[in-house]
Amino acid sequence: MLSRLFFLVAALFGVVTLSFLLVSVTPGDPAETIAGPLAGDEQVEAIRAELGLDKPVGERYLDYMGGLLQGDLGTSYYSKQSITSEIADKLPPTLLLIVLSIIFAALVGTAVGTTGAYFRGRLPDKVARLGTGVFQAVPDFLLGLLLIYFLFFMLGVAPSPTGQLGLADLPPPKVTGMIPVDALIAGDMATFSSSMSHHLLPVLTLGLVYAAYFAKTARSTVGKALNSQQAQFARALGLPERTVVRYAFVESRTTIVTYAGVIFATLFGGEAIVERIFAWDGLGQWALQGILRLDVPVVQGMVLVAGAITLVTYTLLDIVVGLLDPRISRA
Repeated sequence: MLSRLFFLVAALFGVVTLSFLLVSVTPGDPAETIAGPLAGDEQVEAIRAELGLDKPVGERYLDYMGGLLQGDLGTSYYSKQSITSEIADKLPPTLLLIVLSIIFAALVGTAVGTTGAYFRGRLPDKVARLGTGVFQAVPDFLLGLLLIYFLFFMLGVAPSPTGQLGLADLPPPKVTGMIPVDALIAGDMATFSSSMSHHLLPVLTLGLVYAAYFAKTARSTVGKALNSQQAQFARALGLPERTVVRYAFVESRTTIVTYAGVIFATLFGGEAIVERIFAWDGLGQWALQGILRLDVPVVQGMVLVAGAITLVTYTLLDIVVGLLDPRISRA
């Protein structure tokens, strides 16, 4: 456990340092972007001095690390808000969106993959493989646009892509930052229902794309488990086929859990375009705006959060997989 903790701290330090250096050497001058194309050299220099961009890279790095040790991630060049407060505001809706999408993807993908593994080579398997191939090939943003067109514009069964609530809806008092959860806490079922309906399209978008990956993984792992000696022995004992399938799923669960953890870490920042399409106002859209504006503190804050979440996720995943399969921890 101590070795894992030491590795986590060291890796996080490496992520912070690397992100700072990469952002510092990125082409473009934030001061010129903020000043605008009509600004003179004196105005640009004044903005550069105000933001501390006229200091050497080493001095800026020491200032950044000093602030980081005190919990200060800097201030946005545009909003003038602290990065810490903006992350605290943008992270909860993104976290809820990712969790719901992974749950949907895992349930649907595992069911489709298990069905394909059981009926390998037959019609259900062929249909499952066709669907898996289609959704795996379609980019998530394109699928999102298609769902908006068909489910909202054509059929009218989904709400407009206006964010986490309708334009006329008022958000509940903020507790967790997740609107459906806060609506439940406040007992506002109308707002809860509206928010969950607005989660439908983005969750479907991410869920269907990543369900294809879960299906492919489940088909491979469950298929091997169904043909293993344990499954053959269970059939020889006369156990029901559903019991054999359940045993096969249990045997392959570590791979599926591992894949869920990897996707969870990948989606932080990886769903930025989907957030932008659905006006989600989450962490991904916030980071994308920071990149387009050359808002260096925002970019550094996003890299730090994504790196920290990735490292913590992989550490917890290592522990969970070890608990599910003690043979791995002994290896």
